Amino acid sequence: MQPIISIQNVVKTYASGFQALKPINLEIDRGEIFALLGPNGAGKTTLINIICGIVTASGGTVTADGHDIVRGYRAARAMIGLVPQELSTDAFETVWATVCFSRGLFGRAPDPGFIEGLLRDLSLWDKRASKIMTLSGGMKRRVMIAKALSHEPQILFLDEPTAGVDVELRRDMWALVRGLRDKGVTIILTTHYIEEAEEMADRIGVINKGGLILVEEKSLLMKKLGKKQVTLTLLEPIPEIPEELRSWGLELKDGQNLLYTVDGAHSMDISALLKRMGELSLVVKDLHTHQSSLEDIFVQLVSGQP
Repeated sequence: MQPIISIQNVVKTYASGFQALKPINLEIDRGEIFALLGPNGAGKTTLINIICGIVTASGGTVTADGHDIVRGYRAARAMIGLVPQELSTDAFETVWATVCFSRGLFGRAPDPGFIEGLLRDLSLWDKRASKIMTLSGGMKRRVMIAKALSHEPQILFLDEPTAGVDVELRRDMWALVRGLRDKGVTIILTTHYIEEAEEMADRIGVINKGGLILVEEKSLLMKKLGKKQVTLTLLEPIPEIPEELRSWGLELKDGQNLLYTVDGAHSMDISALLKRMGELSLVVKDLHTHQSSLEDIFVQLVSGQP
C-alpha cells in the first residue's frame, strides 16, 4: 500500500547557516497514529511546517497522498489539517463562525450538519455562540482542532496538542484521536508527554539535533530497547555474589540488593532464580519489579546512553 506521506531527503538550512534538519527520509502509512518525539529544538515543528507548506525545505521532496507539496500545493494542503502548538485564532469571532470560515478557506461547500457533529464531538456545541476570547485554554485548544478538521482532511498534524491542558481534557483528546483514526484519518503527533505517545501511537519516530535517529513500531521498540529489572532485597547482607549465581548476570547493590536485569527481547526466569537462591540459603525479604517505559527509552536514545 502506498504511504499517505512520503518524505525523501528533506533538509533545511537557514540563511545564518544553521542546519535545522539533516536529510530526513520517512514514510507514514495511511490510517496510523505516528508519534514524533524529540527534545526542544530537535526539528519536530520545522519538519511538520515543511510538510504543511508553511516552511520551504532547502532540499528534498514531500508528497501527501501522491501530491507534491510544492508543485501540487493546493491539492496536498487540502488533504492536511494542522493543529499548531501556539493558540492563534480571531478572539472576537464566535466558535461557529471561526470553524465555518476555516472550512470555506479550503473551498469546501457549507455543511452545517457536519460542523454541528464536529462541535458536538469536541464538546463545543454549547459554546458555539461564544466568542473565542471568552473560552478557557482547553476550550481554545478544542477550537483549534475543530478548525483543523473543518475541511475533512485525511491527514491530521497535532503539534503538542495537549500542552497546557488538564489531565481530564488530555484523555478526552486521546479518545477523540482514536475515533478519528477509526474513521481512517492518519494522525501525526508531536508531544512532550511521553505517556501520550505510549498510550496512542502505532509507530514512534525520534528526532534529535535535526536528524531522525529511529523509526520503529511501538511494540517492537519497547521489546528491543526496553529492560525488565527485578530487585531482590535479602534478609541478610552478603559480601559478594556467590559463584553459583554468577551466570545470571546479577548486580549487587549496597550488599543487600540483587539486581536481575534482562532486555525486552528476553524472558525473565525469576522462579528458577529464587529456587537456586533458596538452595544457597539466601532469604529474600522483599521483591520489586520495574519495566522500562517509553520515556526511559527516549531519554536513553537522545542522551546517547547505552
